[in-house]
Amino acid sequence: MIKPLCLIVDDEADLRELALRSLLPLDIECLTAKNLEEAYEILTQHGDRIDFSLVDIKLPDGNGIDFVKEIQKKSPQTHVAVVTAYGNHELNALAVQAGASDFLNKPIDLGRLRSLVRNVLKAKEERTLNLFANRSTQILNRFVGKSATIELVKEKVKKIARGQAPVYIRGESGSGKEVVARIIHDLSPRHEQDFVPVNCGAIPNDLMESEFFGYKKGAFTGASYDKQGLFQIAHKGTLFLDEVAELPLHMQVKLLRAIQENRIRPLGHHQEIPVDVRILSASHRDLAALVREGKFREDLFYRINVIELCVPPLRDHPEDITDLVHKILNSLTSNPRYHFDNSSPLQISGKAMNALLQYDFPGNVRELENILERAATLCEKNLIQVDDLQLPERHASEPMENLLDPRLDGIEKATILDALTRVEWNKTHAAKLLGISLSKLRYRMQRLNLNDKSPGKSVENNK
Repeated sequence: MIKPLCLIVDDEADLRELALRSLLPLDIECLTAKNLEEAYEILTQHGDRIDFSLVDIKLPDGNGIDFVKEIQKKSPQTHVAVVTAYGNHELNALAVQAGASDFLNKPIDLGRLRSLVRNVLKAKEERTLNLFANRSTQILNRFVGKSATIELVKEKVKKIARGQAPVYIRGESGSGKEVVARIIHDLSPRHEQDFVPVNCGAIPNDLMESEFFGYKKGAFTGASYDKQGLFQIAHKGTLFLDEVAELPLHMQVKLLRAIQENRIRPLGHHQEIPVDVRILSASHRDLAALVREGKFREDLFYRINVIELCVPPLRDHPEDITDLVHKILNSLTSNPRYHFDNSSPLQISGKAMNALLQYDFPGNVRELENILERAATLCEKNLIQVDDLQLPERHASEPMENLLDPRLDGIEKATILDALTRVEWNKTHAAKLLGISLSKLRYRMQRLNLNDKSPGKSVENNK
């Protein structure tokens, strides 16, 4: 039986030796290279066999990111982890674009390296047994929508899920950050273990340490039994820190140490306990701005934000609203908590759907769910009408959106044509002029059968 193959590329002999000794007990074959020249030679000879590669970015004869790109060309199945400088987001972003899935900082935590390689090999075994493809398709189908915006998120999630690096999920309230976190976990090699979500803003300050790290019996008055903390519950799995910006500064210090050391100390316990947890975090607030204001620790920010993933607001992909509506209505129809007329499924009228398509959804997908749940309760004969939606009225400060009324297609078309003509059919500029997103402009142009370029203009001039 052919052993799994790992490639270690680093100019430090001590690190190569330590990594080699650390991985050999896993019954795998390891090759090492001290520079890019040796690395390219190994890739040429064994590229189709390499399962895992650890690549230092700074090498004596070039940039490791170039080698990561070459691995993706010749051996796209190889899982790549790069050694980067602490907190270098720009470099991390370039490494992800090149094809890297994980990041390790020097001095390398050998325990984390072994855990990473074990998970990579486990995922490969699943793929060999044709289990991963079917499961992956089913999980990704939980992303509702076919827009280009959502497809980009799906592609990034698939890549992120393969690794173990901490991920910061940024997005507005109600945009689906926890849904994305669950999909990352379910696609990952940790999927058989627990996904543990915690709302950091919902835990009282005086209970935070015991909730995160647990406690021993007798640690304080009322501690009548041992209790596991969230880190212990999530051991070998994923811990999702929702609204991480709400953590008080004293807890940020303790959380930073737990993430750095992969060890925790329950209250009343005399020794630290090792934990193996992947950290996913999320917030609707601007963490970078909070760091500048001194309200969030910079070192913790860099620890949890190794990879950043942005979940777009619903107004940026309105073409997915129709699919979302049908999914939500199907879910409501089959939910035993509701007692709808079972003779027919919940449906929505054309006018009601058009009203939803023209609404901006400041509360995103969560608001759409709430609107439809309320409308389903109010509607007659399982058919949702415009009045059942009870959408907020538009304000006078939104003149261009008022013009874009679904009942006045002629006026809407003329308005869009006028804007496009004024900016020589530059859709980006036209969207700004109209006060709507580019994706919404494209959607409306498609719905109104507007040509994608003006008469007499070449395709090259169309942007």
